[in-house]
Amino acid sequence: MEVRSKLPRYCCTLFDAKESLGLSFEEIGKKMDRNEVWVAAVFYGQAKPTEEDMKKLASVLRLAEARLVEESMLSWFPDRGGLMSVPPTDPTLYRLYEILQVYGYPLKSVIHEKFGDGIMSAIDFETKVEKVENPGGGERVRITLDGKFLPYKTF
Repeated sequence: MEVRSKLPRYCCTLFDAKESLGLSFEEIGKKMDRNEVWVAAVFYGQAKPTEEDMKKLASVLRLAEARLVEESMLSWFPDRGGLMSVPPTDPTLYRLYEILQVYGYPLKSVIHEKFGDGIMSAIDFETKVEKVENPGGGERVRITLDGKFLPYKTF
């Protein structure tokens, strides 16, 4: 994985343990009582785990707790978004980028019509990915983005 060279050391430790145990992000998330996408974001250094999160991860992944907490540098803060080039070259990431290129302004317009002048927060935010059966055959991907609306302030 090319992106792995950009990750903090503790992220590589997490990936190695996940792979050796054959666990999915969903399984890890359930054991930690966290969303699978947030757990994946921790693995990619894009979310800030608490010390309690790291202790739970150490337990789930059968890692030495002290080592993992030390490696995760609890005073460290993520470089969010720093892993990806724009436009992304990975096909999955590129399709998400393409969706934003094609539907970004339409979504923005609908948000403004429904809520007014403002934005959807990426800080007060949740997401989930679902596998949905397609009545016409095959499977579909359903991604839910759920963010707090933040109106622009007049000053």
